[in-house]
Amino acid sequence: MFAPKKILVPTDFSADSDEALKNALDMAKQYHSKVFLLHVTEPVIQCIGEFVLEDEDVKKVREKEARTSQEQMEAELNRLGMTEGIDIVTEVREGEPVSEILREQEERDVDLIVMPQGRKKGLFDRIIGPISTRVMEQASRPVLIVRH
Repeated sequence: MFAPKKILVPTDFSADSDEALKNALDMAKQYHSKVFLLHVTEPVIQCIGEFVLEDEDVKKVREKEARTSQEQMEAELNRLGMTEGIDIVTEVREGEPVSEILREQEERDVDLIVMPQGRKKGLFDRIIGPISTRVMEQASRPVLIVRH
């Protein structure tokens, strides 16, 4: 029987992500698993045309984004209220979501990735598919897609 010991849950703070996290927390309680909650932020663009941000300003924006994301993850966990007795590690990364999720999977040596189905929102998603589909296709570990 498959009993994951390390579960990765990428979140974008949506209701769909909450549902995936609930499922992961249920599994973590059942199998005494460690949960890695990950949020990937958009890269800060330092230069657009003639407009250039100073290095110090870029650093401040990155730090603020990471702090805000960390606070949102804590709020998400508190809102669900299912965390008692579960070892949970939160992490914020900057970059392209699929590659950062896959990098986290490898670095943490997770057994399972739990994420929402995802919806095709814009032209980009319609052409190359939602994040969940791309992670599922490229992951070296099992991926559980949760429908909400």
